[in-house]
Amino acid sequence: MESYYHAIMERIGGMSKSIDNRSILCYHSNIYRNYGFEAKYVIELSHIEKTYDSPAGPVKALKGIDLTIGRGEIYGIIGLSGAGKSTLIRCINMLERPTAGKVTVDGKDMTAMSGAELREARKNIGMIFQHFNLLSSATVYDNIAFPLKLAGKSAAEIQKKVTPLLTLVGLSDKAHQYPSQLSGGQKQRVGIARALASEPKVLLCDEATSALDPQTTKAILALITDINQKLGLTVVVITHEMQVIKELCDRVAVIENGIIAEEGSVLDVFTHPQKPITKEFISVLLSNDLPAAFRGGKVSKEPQPDAYLLVRLTFIGESADDPVLAGMIRRFPDVEVTMLFGSLDQIKATPFGRMIIGMRGGKERIDAALAYLREQELQEEVIGYARRHDAASL
Repeated sequence: MESYYHAIMERIGGMSKSIDNRSILCYHSNIYRNYGFEAKYVIELSHIEKTYDSPAGPVKALKGIDLTIGRGEIYGIIGLSGAGKSTLIRCINMLERPTAGKVTVDGKDMTAMSGAELREARKNIGMIFQHFNLLSSATVYDNIAFPLKLAGKSAAEIQKKVTPLLTLVGLSDKAHQYPSQLSGGQKQRVGIARALASEPKVLLCDEATSALDPQTTKAILALITDINQKLGLTVVVITHEMQVIKELCDRVAVIENGIIAEEGSVLDVFTHPQKPITKEFISVLLSNDLPAAFRGGKVSKEPQPDAYLLVRLTFIGESADDPVLAGMIRRFPDVEVTMLFGSLDQIKATPFGRMIIGMRGGKERIDAALAYLREQELQEEVIGYARRHDAASL
């Protein structure tokens, strides 16, 4: 390691030794490869375009997509039907050849490969499908073994790989059963084990939970997370379900009409959505509707008689457990505070809470209470003044 580091230092001009070794390596992916290290990004898509011919003329499915996906990351791509997400994931393993652009996987340009080179490179890219794509006439064991048989492995080599995979996906007792004897979740577990048989560095998941019920979906997402952590796999997930993104992914790209509308960490995209399509997806899980007692009424920017000032609060991370509201009530006893809505959830492993409160009192005291909230580790959004129109207001 030291000799690698000294060689790198010479190549980049003798940068200060006080700089963290790992930081330097992360910013010099070419040097990483030259000296045996792995690049920071395992998947790089540059200006990807895909055009199909149709009777009505050319149809552009992808329009200049640029994405980088980090090694060991779980990356989500979400979009409506027809947005281009399945075409995009199939460009990664070249099941769809881009009309233009460059696909780099593990430092290798997939778009420049011959057919034989591509077949070899695909061994590093596993894929699971919405409808499982299992061989109905083969047992669970033989389905998992199928890519190994194609690769010419011996029976002993196959057994050595398939047996631990059966254990990993929780199907050791199903080895000799057929797909018709399995539940949907069990079939997807077979698909996952088969995708892992060739020891890939990347796992592509194309709507892998869309055909499953909610409980089974949670179990499959937990399995994918476990595999990611145990094997260090880079996972790319295509879905139209924001719940899958919320529970599973580190980063997400929102695709619309063949372009990336928005991209970032899942936490940032959930808490600061920028584009209408992103807000639409998030609204399925995180409604921005006013509480029922205030819906349909006028919301004003100026104080109104008997009106509450409605404020939306968002708590992220450790602040979700902090008694912020109780602290404000103690500090400002002359401000009436009513909690109108509250929820506590998680975005992957990060606690995430939302609340709408109603405040009444003197304007100066309310302004002081809001200033106190802004000093806390939370996000605060003033909605406006509104009157209740339910029995509580009578």
